[in-house]
Amino acid sequence: MAKDSERFERHRQPWTPDEVQKLHQFAKKDMALKAIAKALKRSEESVRDRAKADGLTIAKLR
Repeated sequence: MAKDSERFERHRQPWTPDEVQKLHQFAKKDMALKAIAKALKRSEESVRDRAKADGLTIAKLR
């Protein structure tokens, strides 16, 4: 299990085109925010902000 200090070691990293593409795919599949954040190894806040900037709707946690 990763320590908190290891979880978000990539502070304020720019989004790569590949990450943006994956975010769009996950959002289309109605994946939960937590699952998307984990899959992209980014914070939920980062994913939420990027999704909002791209006009995507992220499924609420269920």
